[in-house]
Amino acid sequence: MRFRRRNKRPVVLSHEFIIQNHADTASCLVMGLLLGLMFEASAKYAIIFIAVQYNVTYTTGDNSEQFHFYDYGPKDIATIIFYMLVGINLHAVIQEYILDKINRHLHLSKTKHSKFNESGQLAFFYLFSFIWGASILNAEEFMMNPTSLWEDYPHSRMLFQVKFFYICQIAYWLHALPELYFQKIRKEDIPRQLCYICLYIAHISGAYILNLQHLGLILMVPHYLVELIFHASRLFYFSDENKQKGFTIWALLFVMVRLWTLTLSVLTFGFGLARVENPGFSVADGNFNVLPVRIGCLGAVCLTQAWMMWKFINFQLKKWREHVKNQIPKKKITNTKNKRTKKESNRANFVNGAAKLEGETLPRIRKSKPV
Repeated sequence: MRFRRRNKRPVVLSHEFIIQNHADTASCLVMGLLLGLMFEASAKYAIIFIAVQYNVTYTTGDNSEQFHFYDYGPKDIATIIFYMLVGINLHAVIQEYILDKINRHLHLSKTKHSKFNESGQLAFFYLFSFIWGASILNAEEFMMNPTSLWEDYPHSRMLFQVKFFYICQIAYWLHALPELYFQKIRKEDIPRQLCYICLYIAHISGAYILNLQHLGLILMVPHYLVELIFHASRLFYFSDENKQKGFTIWALLFVMVRLWTLTLSVLTFGFGLARVENPGFSVADGNFNVLPVRIGCLGAVCLTQAWMMWKFINFQLKKWREHVKNQIPKKKITNTKNKRTKKESNRANFVNGAAKLEGETLPRIRKSKPV
């Protein structure tokens, strides 16, 4: 009898050990911080990681109604770290219980397997973020009043939902950096993923720190909708290559959202904030409405949108060239088949060295009698 070989467990703190147990490690840290709330000595430290900090309460003149707002500060880093750990746990749950089970039925190649996992994770995130962001815009009515983007600037006081949304957004994109190592992403795909992760972190953090939360929300929600359609279409394409209608819808919305982003950015930085410019640059008051900052923000948005359109145009040209190349061999095959049929028909017209005329029969050949 042959004994089955047992798989050797990886060495503790080795690369394989960290990759296999990173989700369990993150969940233990999350549980440790939650248990810290149960004890008085550790509760004041654990609450910094879990709860949203910098609460500011305003009361009306007769003290009958209170309004709760939030500011930002260094303690937000601890909160972002906690929700980074939560993001790692959710990433592992979606991968193990949803995407891996679907992959077993599809039998994809290694390249398609990694792209399927990437699109699956991002589709869940974009769907959740789009619904959450749209609900905030609907409740605060930012879309109904575009002048609120620059009136009463700086908007240094945020509502709970707005601040928590930005903290979760920053935490998710920061958690995506170690996931490149945990998920064993191919070296060819790392530069592409690292590029858009860093762009998300820079733009969302910039809107959060510069008190441009309203503008960031209005630009993020349509962008997340377009990305959701793209990755959902990608998932359907991997399951059935004939399902490509979603890419057409994505292409149309992609161009429209790019124009929307550029128009709203120019309107806000070029006209709105310029007219209500407050003199002086004050970090303590959260006032960043000065010309260099406005030019820098508008330049960053315009360069990013131009880069995205350039990538989009190259992608469409590549698909068009592939479509043309696939059609050319078909035409050649049909032409060669026609030529072969003509040659065969010509050969059939020659029998025993005599040409057969159309509508005529060949002369009967006499057999020689034996002498």
